[in-house]
Amino acid sequence: AYLTVSIEPLPPVVVGDAVTLKCNFKTDGKMREIVWYRVTDGGTIKQKIFTFDAMFSTNFSQMENYRKREDLVYQSTVRLPEVRISDNGPYECHVGIYDRATREKVVLASGNVFLNVMAPPTSISVLAADTPAPFSRYQAQNFTLVCVVSGGKPAPLVYFKRDGEPIEATPLPEPPVGAGSWAPRNLLHRDLDDTKLPKSLAAEGEPAMGNPFPTGDPPRGLAAERDPVTERIPETVVSREFPRWVHMAEPIYYFRHTHAPVSDGTVEARATLTWTLNPQIDNEALFSCEVKHPALSMPMQSEVTLVAPKGPKITMTPTRAHVGDTVRILVQGFQNEVFPEPLFTWTRVGSRLLDGSAEHDGKELVLERVPAELNGSMYRCTAQNPLGSTDTHTRLIVFENPNIPRGPEDSNGSLPGHCGFRFVLALTLTVILELT
Repeated sequence: AYLTVSIEPLPPVVVGDAVTLKCNFKTDGKMREIVWYRVTDGGTIKQKIFTFDAMFSTNFSQMENYRKREDLVYQSTVRLPEVRISDNGPYECHVGIYDRATREKVVLASGNVFLNVMAPPTSISVLAADTPAPFSRYQAQNFTLVCVVSGGKPAPLVYFKRDGEPIEATPLPEPPVGAGSWAPRNLLHRDLDDTKLPKSLAAEGEPAMGNPFPTGDPPRGLAAERDPVTERIPETVVSREFPRWVHMAEPIYYFRHTHAPVSDGTVEARATLTWTLNPQIDNEALFSCEVKHPALSMPMQSEVTLVAPKGPKITMTPTRAHVGDTVRILVQGFQNEVFPEPLFTWTRVGSRLLDGSAEHDGKELVLERVPAELNGSMYRCTAQNPLGSTDTHTRLIVFENPNIPRGPEDSNGSLPGHCGFRFVLALTLTVILELT
C-alpha cells in the first residue's frame, strides 16, 4: 500500500479570522485514523488536538478548554472559526492506514504547516522622557519624545512626523555616550532670574554678547542690591521667560527603535526621537507618531503639540483664611493645553516657607495652622517645562480667628491678678490707718 500526505501552505492571518487546515492524502489502503497535532517548544512537544477514528467512524477534539470551537470537516480538514494569538505555531497531520499485506500493520505518513497569526497594535501613546523637567534659557538642552506601541504581532513599523511631514532622523542604535548629559538641565537659582529685576539693574547685570551661555553667578553687588522684601509686586503677576540663544541651522533628529516580547505573544515597540530643543521654533509644533502594521488597513497615529505653560489658574482655600486655619494653594490648570507635564515650584517672596524650607515642589502648597505673621505674605508659583516658564504670585490675607481667645488681658488692658493685688493693698492700708 502507498500513502502520501501534503498540507497546503497558509498566508498570515489576523486574530479573529476563520482558518481552514486541510490535510491532503492519497492511498490505496484502508483508512485507520487521522490525527492533528500542535507542535510546541521547538518541536519537542506534540499536543494531540483532533482525532478521526475510521474503525468507529468517530471524530473528537482533545482540547477541552476550547469547548470544541474547532470542527473536523471531511475527516481531514480542520476549521478554526476565530483564531487567537495562542494558535500561532506549527501543526502536523498524521494519517494511518492498514497495510494491504497484513491487517495488523499500520502505515503512517505526515505533513506539516505553520499558522502565522498576526495581531494589530491595540494602543499607541506619545510621551516626553524625563518629565516633569525644568526650563533653561541659559543653554540649550536635548529633548526626547517616546512613542510606545503595544499589542502588536509582529513588531510594527514606527516613525515620527512634524506638522504632518515625515522627519528624516539619524538612526541611533545605542544610547548616546554620557546619557546623563541628555537629561534636561536645572534652572539657576530663582533669585538670579533677572527678568524679575528693575530695568536699571537688569541692564547692569546683562551678560556680554560674546558669551551667550553665561555659567558664572552674577556679581555679588547685583544680588546684594536686590531687596526681595521691598520688591513691589501686584496681587497677581504672570511673567514669561525666553531663551537667550537661537539655532541658526535646522535641528538634527536622532531616532532609536526597540521592541520587547510580551508574555501573551505580542510585542511592545518603543521609538524615541531626540533633538536639541529650540523653544522659539518648537513651541506649538505638532509631533505625531505613526504606526504601520500588516494587520492594519491604515496607519495608527497619536499626536502631541509642544506647548509652554501659560496663564496658571490658582485657587486658595479657604477664601477667607483665619489664624490657625490650614490653607491650601492649588494650581488648577492653565489657559492652554500644556505638554510636556510642567514642574511646579513654590517659594515665599522675601522669606522661607512656613515649614522653614526654601521651596516646595508640587501642584499644591499646604500651610498648616497659619499664624497671624503670614498676613500679607506673597507666594510665587513657578510652572515650567522644557519649552518655557511662567510665574504667578498670590498674596495671603490672614484674618483674626474669633474662636481663639485674645489673651488674659481685660478690656482696660490690666491683668485680673493686678486688680486683686490693688484691692488687698488698699484694704491693708485702711486697716493700718484705723489702728493708728
